[in-house]
Amino acid sequence: MKFLKVLATIVVLFAVVLFGGGLMLSPKFHVERSTVVNAPADKVYALVADPHRWKDWTVWNRRDPSMQIEYFGAASGASSGWAWKSATEGDGKMTLTAVEPLARVAYDLYFPDFDSTSTGDLRFTAEGGGTRVTWGMDGDMGGNPLMHWMALMMDRMVGKDFEAGLANLKALAEAP
Repeated sequence: MKFLKVLATIVVLFAVVLFGGGLMLSPKFHVERSTVVNAPADKVYALVADPHRWKDWTVWNRRDPSMQIEYFGAASGASSGWAWKSATEGDGKMTLTAVEPLARVAYDLYFPDFDSTSTGDLRFTAEGGGTRVTWGMDGDMGGNPLMHWMALMMDRMVGKDFEAGLANLKALAEAP
């Protein structure tokens, strides 16, 4: 009986720390990575402004080659986008919201499984003989204190995917 009381106390304390700590954490997150691509901005921009090209360089499409993708809107640029269904990468929808040719491509990202929306962009600036590409994303995990712990880990989780995607984008843009 004493063991059960101790166990119940530990479970209650764990729940208080988990929920209470989550309430004290920010639900907001920011992830950003960059790399220099030894190619002109127009070549890199073309791979980002066209939703059909994202599957060629993002890590998520490579992890699930059987991902079901449906494109919508314009062929490229603002209002173009795609929705996907994936057993391993989850379901989602990305809409390109604003483009500044050769400078920036912005997007909204929606994940129905989490009812979560994020915004992000890829920015292009001349650097040396190439183009610095900076990929950023901001989001809000909402009011659930458990999801606040996820916000705390987003940089580590998504940052690795951004790094791999930028490496793929670099290789693709630098190819002859």
